[in-house]
Amino acid sequence: MTLRGEKAEPSGQAGPGAESLLDFLPVPFLEIGADDAILAANVAAEEFFATSRQQLMHAGLRGLAPADHPVFVLLEHLRQRGGSVTEHGVAFSSPRFHHDNVSVQAADVPDHPGIILLTFHVTAAPRALDQQMAHRSAARSVSGMAAMLAHEIRNPLSGIKGAAQLLEQAVTAGDRELATLICEEVDRIDALVERMGMFGEAQLDLRPFNIHRLLEHVRLLAMNGFARGLQILERYDPSLPPVWGDRDQLVQVLINLVKNAAEAMRESGREGQISLITRYRPGIRVAVPGTDEWRHLPLVVTVRDTGPGIDETVRPHLFEPFISTKANGRGLGLALVGKIMDDHGGAIDVESRPGRTEISLYLPVAQENQIEGGQESGTP
Repeated sequence: MTLRGEKAEPSGQAGPGAESLLDFLPVPFLEIGADDAILAANVAAEEFFATSRQQLMHAGLRGLAPADHPVFVLLEHLRQRGGSVTEHGVAFSSPRFHHDNVSVQAADVPDHPGIILLTFHVTAAPRALDQQMAHRSAARSVSGMAAMLAHEIRNPLSGIKGAAQLLEQAVTAGDRELATLICEEVDRIDALVERMGMFGEAQLDLRPFNIHRLLEHVRLLAMNGFARGLQILERYDPSLPPVWGDRDQLVQVLINLVKNAAEAMRESGREGQISLITRYRPGIRVAVPGTDEWRHLPLVVTVRDTGPGIDETVRPHLFEPFISTKANGRGLGLALVGKIMDDHGGAIDVESRPGRTEISLYLPVAQENQIEGGQESGTP
């Protein structure tokens, strides 16, 4: 290992040392040794902590963060169990620097006991991951409401409609119009209750499947329906492993997202395009509430559009029920997306500005023992 400036054996051609190569990384990097000493740092780390490399190595990690900082919990976890861990939404602050919403990735080095590598990423994903508990609460409240509506409203509705249909046959022509109106309103309320029923608790049919085949299915539905005339681009990582999920429910999620993107562009009068993107990000892990386990969400599916963007005041509440950016929207489509993603143990991230909106789904992949019958990889 040559991270601390040791010189590697020559290979017939002079080349930069490992420390010099690390300086080309745009991501802040620290190598941590015993007693949380900093053994190496790159230029990006100097900029991130507003401190020279020599000062960083002199101060150690405890000179950058208080003793109760989450980064030390990560280090202790790795020293006991090994592997790699990511903590999202971490803040680093001192009189010289301040960073919020930092993802800290930590990994041990099996061949060098006691050495831990840290990288620091300031991204939008942690903000979305931190909102998952709020989405879960909102989705569960809608689920309870759906159960109540189905039980308490649909039964008397059928009685009201039956009585109105009998009245239609017995009243005068003038009153018959009112009876018809009652029947129509009962049908409208019944349809609303049925839509709410989508939020009820349902058993997931979890299986491994090819995410690209699912996306192709969604694209064909869109191109022959609500997105007719719009350009839909595909940018896929062909090496993705199978997703572990309920295929039908994830089809519903992606149809909702693509439909929203198409409607946003049409309402704004913009001529643009929708992109379906997949990629693999091995660093995304989230803690499972109430346990010491970590959930790995490496597979990312993004729906990108070139519409007008989402208003900043709406964005934090986008997946809450009855919140809509559409003039006649009911605010249930994205709430359903949030619930299904929560049921899958996934996460959602939203990035938006005028001319570019991205909604990314972070999903689990199928493990070896879950793949039956030689399930193929994600090649389109």
